[in-house]
Amino acid sequence: MSAILVVGGAGYIGSATSRFLRNKGYEVVVLDNLSKGHREAVPEETVLIEGDLGDRARIVEICKEYSIKTALHFAAFTQVGESVEQPSMYFDNNSFRTKNLLDGLVEAGVDQFIFSSTAAVYGEPHEIPISEDHPKSPTNPYGWSKLFVEEMLESYRVAYGLRSVRLRYFNAAGALDGHGEDHTPEAHLIPLVLQVALGQRNSISIFGTDWETPDGTCIRDYIHIADLAKAHFQAMEWLDSGSQGGFFNLGNGEGHSVKEVIETSREVTGHSIPVVETDRRPGDPARLVASNQKAKEVLGWEPDHPTLKEIVGTAWEWHRTHPNGYRSP
Repeated sequence: MSAILVVGGAGYIGSATSRFLRNKGYEVVVLDNLSKGHREAVPEETVLIEGDLGDRARIVEICKEYSIKTALHFAAFTQVGESVEQPSMYFDNNSFRTKNLLDGLVEAGVDQFIFSSTAAVYGEPHEIPISEDHPKSPTNPYGWSKLFVEEMLESYRVAYGLRSVRLRYFNAAGALDGHGEDHTPEAHLIPLVLQVALGQRNSISIFGTDWETPDGTCIRDYIHIADLAKAHFQAMEWLDSGSQGGFFNLGNGEGHSVKEVIETSREVTGHSIPVVETDRRPGDPARLVASNQKAKEVLGWEPDHPTLKEIVGTAWEWHRTHPNGYRSP
């Protein structure tokens, strides 16, 4: 029986997607170097191979040993600020090592690939909501490292027959079946707010309250990781049907402001969650909201967990029961 290779399957979204695919009856093989992921996040009875994308021979060996049919790629560094400070690290891991993975897949005869891309490929938005044909002009090395791979994938389809789906995430959030955020350092708004409710930090900072938005704070599109996992499954089915592949935004199509996230977190947790208002951060857009119509029309995808309260609620349950992440007793 063929299996699905989940690269970076010990991480936040990769582990949740592995769980989703196992629940659908698929055999899953996880490849992860555990530099960012957690062994405890890998679903039980799932093969975990500790290895790196730089080892092409091992990739070929895994694909042949487990009769890999499709590879899903989640193994990326994702911190925008860090990418500005250390661009070499981001281009090496996110671009060049992904090329090594693609070469290994081609050598092994794997012809289906699903890539975790990002809304950062668009750069500063010219229109809201952002559609897939929006100009792509990243403003940081992280976004460029992802866009390079998107361009590579089209060339690999033409030259080698490697069909792919590129899924451009907006703001992944929430928790699924014991899979939640455990990042060091943590940079995402919802877990940072919930750390205040847990008493792990004194307050949450709001970077600017004078944006051109209804309440003056930045607006982002939050997408539940369960809905991201479902999108990967549907993208895989689409490739199975013979599609040549394509690219899709994954977001709710609605945005929520920083103040809305904080207020919803107060409601969910019952904690006051003190805030500190400070200056804007350079490079922060006022609004980032996806148009998800293409994913709905082509993949038949529809978010099942679209409300901010549900997203925050599942995240709170994770952080409440795992206050120290996967290291919690």
